[in-house]
Amino acid sequence: MGSFSIWHWLIVLVVVVLIFGTKKLKNVGADLGSAVKGFKDGVKDGTSSADAAPGSPPQQVSTAHKTADGNTVDVETKTRS
Repeated sequence: MGSFSIWHWLIVLVVVVLIFGTKKLKNVGADLGSAVKGFKDGVKDGTSSADAAPGSPPQQVSTAHKTADGNTVDVETKTRS
């Protein structure tokens, strides 16, 4: 009584296919697969770049902003970690 038998799962599968159709289920499966692949690539890229250069100093990014008169440039330096 605690678990479903194979016949229960087959009936659920048939009902789901009848409701959604095979084309829509195929699209959902492809979308889910590409999302999982993208997540795995993102996790792999995040760990490899962090492990590649643990002792390197942080990079500096500078942004320039022009003021109202057009001749003065205000430079703000930020550290990216």
